[in-house]
Amino acid sequence: MALPFKKDLDKYKEIDEDEILNKLSEEELKQLETALEEMDPENALLPASMRQKEQTGKSATGPYNRERLLSYLEKEALEYKDRDDIVPFTGERKGKAFVPKQRPIETRQEDITTLDPELEEALSSATDTELCDLAAILGVHTLVTSTQTYDGTSSKEGYNNVIKGEKMNPVFDEPPNPTNVEDTLQRIKSNDSSLTEVNLNNIKNVPIPTLKDFAKAMERNTHVKKFSLAATRSNDPIAVAFGETLRENKTLRSLNLESNFITGVGVLALVDALRDNDALIEIKIDNQRQQLGTTAEMEIAKMLEENNSIIKFGYHFTQQGPRSRAAAAITKNNDLVRRRRVEGDL
Repeated sequence: MALPFKKDLDKYKEIDEDEILNKLSEEELKQLETALEEMDPENALLPASMRQKEQTGKSATGPYNRERLLSYLEKEALEYKDRDDIVPFTGERKGKAFVPKQRPIETRQEDITTLDPELEEALSSATDTELCDLAAILGVHTLVTSTQTYDGTSSKEGYNNVIKGEKMNPVFDEPPNPTNVEDTLQRIKSNDSSLTEVNLNNIKNVPIPTLKDFAKAMERNTHVKKFSLAATRSNDPIAVAFGETLRENKTLRSLNLESNFITGVGVLALVDALRDNDALIEIKIDNQRQQLGTTAEMEIAKMLEENNSIIKFGYHFTQQGPRSRAAAAITKNNDLVRRRRVEGDL
């Protein structure tokens, strides 16, 4: 069904544009040219001089002259007639002038406390240590610094300067990790018996392929018991690679993957590998770039219930259900370790 407004457009289908243009006069052609040039004034791809037609009829005034321009603007401003006020200003003041009220100055009298002559004599002859003990008995020991509380000799002026700041010891930044990445990798590959702990924490420039080589080398290593990989920009492929490590390695006791870019996919790969690993007793995966999600937390809790060797699991659960199940599973594993130790002692 044709719309009503389209019925009037049918008569324009057979129009000959060339015939219409031939009938236009020179003035009409100039007007059409001007209209066509102003069709797209907001086209940012064209320079400003080409977005619309030059409509200035004045001749060029020459190069830029700042002094001449300023003098011209000043002259125009002086010659411009100001607009007449509807109500002319005469300077007459109407109404009453505001006079602030004078408030009486309140004078506060300090209460003078008088003591018994015997008590005043005792306090005047007391030492700083005795005064500190008395302040503690009266419950005002918080006004005394720790140094004054114990020896009472930090201030020679008595209690005129009891609130005295103590010198704070500066806290310096931790030194960079001195671990040699390439040397450590070669020692892991050669199964060096003297290498029992690997610490790569806070080394930001370790390439992803190198981290995968570490995971591959750890599959056959039988001496490293603790591997730390915190804050090394590790991601899901690294977590998957260490999942394969946990399937093969039976000597690793602790694995730290905190403060990295591991998502729920990488954590699920680690969880799936831990179901077949009964050697690892500690794993840390907290403080990742994004939350793991409810599905990953439920799988972690289920794995901990099935695993009897993990006694330390570093992760802050966001859901109450998985948190309770994980806490109960860790408590159960610690009880098993305690029973084995007691039975071994007997």
